[in-house]
Amino acid sequence: MTGRFDVDGLLERFFDGNTAAAARLISIVENDSENSQKVLDAVFPKVRGAYKIGFTGPPGAGKSTLVSRLARIFRQEGRAIGVIAVDPTSPFSGGALLGDRIRMQKLTEDPEIFVRSLATRGSLGGISRCTNDVADLLDAFGKDLILVETVGVGQSELEIAEKAHTVVVVLVPESGDSIQAMKAGLMEIGDIFVMNKSDHPDAELAARDLEDTLRLKDIPEDGWRPPVLLTSALEGAGLETLEEKIKAHYDYLERNGILDEKRRRVLRSRIWEALLDRVEERLAMDKEIAELIDRRMEDVLEKKIAPYSIVREIEKMIDIVHDWSKEDER
Repeated sequence: MTGRFDVDGLLERFFDGNTAAAARLISIVENDSENSQKVLDAVFPKVRGAYKIGFTGPPGAGKSTLVSRLARIFRQEGRAIGVIAVDPTSPFSGGALLGDRIRMQKLTEDPEIFVRSLATRGSLGGISRCTNDVADLLDAFGKDLILVETVGVGQSELEIAEKAHTVVVVLVPESGDSIQAMKAGLMEIGDIFVMNKSDHPDAELAARDLEDTLRLKDIPEDGWRPPVLLTSALEGAGLETLEEKIKAHYDYLERNGILDEKRRRVLRSRIWEALLDRVEERLAMDKEIAELIDRRMEDVLEKKIAPYSIVREIEKMIDIVHDWSKEDER
């Protein structure tokens, strides 16, 4: 027994297909407990490479309903589905508000669909820091497809491009979202664009405007040109076409050797992200650094020095700055 959890026992039940054990292990990983690294080390060799589909876009675009309906469609084909729904963090408890889990509750009646809500907990990219770790757990738990729905915070949705193999950008016509998409950079990360609420009188016009904008993108002749689809998540209209385009994008990535490269890039990004998190954590816990900042704050407030002067002083306290300096000299 380690702490409050028998991690070895949980892992044994997890690999036997126990849903409760999977949920408990996800909680351990999400809460960054002392056992999280043990869990991830044990699970990673069992990761098979499930296909990740990210759904992003502004709030109220209907992403949750779209994901729920698509999950059912994929299940009809015999796929085992994992759903990661990232909810905004509660300012009071620090946990997820769980709106998506409530909306997707009916999905969990199917034992082959596993739905989990995660809290952003300060992450500004519309997703939780542990999204990939949870995806690994769902992958090792036997899920073929993992659908990741971001918070929908508008300007900060771009991290999903480093986590998913196919990115679906969900927009709606009534709030000028095509313009918002261009501002937020969603135009660059989207593999498939969905104009949801197709029954809206301006839906077709908004879709055409989006197509016109996408034509301006510099795409190689043999490259993937993102399609613009009209859907109604509430009525289920257009979802079969969306499923076909997701499959077509998968085929394109695999046929051209891009899928392996994407997986390599995602793993590389995870290594850097984890490294920077650990460095940040260690620096934040360093008493000498904290004392230096406190000691020099008055000089900053009185405009005697700039904040970056303190940063340079901190750099000199870190051993690896010697190597950085040599690199700069080159």
